[in-house]
Amino acid sequence: MRRPLRRRPTAAGSAARAPDPRARLLAVAIALAGCGGSSFDGTVYRSADVAFRVPPAPAGWKQIGVSDAAVAYRDEANGATIALNGRCRNEEDIPLVSLTNHLFLHFTEREVLKQEVVPFDGREAMHTVMSAKLDGVPKVFDIWVLKKNGCVYDMLLIADPARYAAGEPAFTRMVRGFSTLPTDGD
Repeated sequence: MRRPLRRRPTAAGSAARAPDPRARLLAVAIALAGCGGSSFDGTVYRSADVAFRVPPAPAGWKQIGVSDAAVAYRDEANGATIALNGRCRNEEDIPLVSLTNHLFLHFTEREVLKQEVVPFDGREAMHTVMSAKLDGVPKVFDIWVLKKNGCVYDMLLIADPARYAAGEPAFTRMVRGFSTLPTDGD
């Protein structure tokens, strides 16, 4: 999750002209090569190098596709997004606080409201609540960053400041139910 989350384009937003079927096949092949054929069945996410389990989506939250997230949900009623991601790039030597700060390089007016290291899934995780602006728009972020077995897992709640409290219980339930899993290759 190196860049701000952006919704993936939908068919409604694409050009009216149908794409060349060969181009579509090539795009699918590139996508599968890049993500290792990832899958998500509603509770278990698996890719070539990362696997994790989460509880089912909270009531009222809908799964969405966004950039730089393995799994994401949106609560339109409360203007909140949950994003979950994992990556394995030998980042074990990078401190948790640095991994957390790296998620917010493009944000301004960052203010850490809470930050703690807590036991999580057999390791330590950095839990941070931060207010920040992206393109002048204020948001509250509830972030969990976990390093385990050579991988880094990011769990974020992104909410409008006035409605953060409405989305926080669903996110906490999602985080508390999160666990890493061995990949098929393990």
